[in-house]
Amino acid sequence: MKKYIFITPEGSTFSPNGAEVENMQVIATVEEVTNEDEALKKLLLENDWIFDSEFNVAEFICYQII
Repeated sequence: MKKYIFITPEGSTFSPNGAEVENMQVIATVEEVTNEDEALKKLLLENDWIFDSEFNVAEFICYQII
């Protein structure tokens, strides 16, 4: 079984001094799947907050973690 990490260029975060910073954000990791498509399906089924937060799933970047 494989493990994947999903990141997105959407959104921003704040630095320790309170300045807004644009960066890549980790959405989640998914484990115990056989491929990237299965990982995306599992990610979306187990994390309703992704849709509630209005992330554009098409913007997600997926990497297999070794």
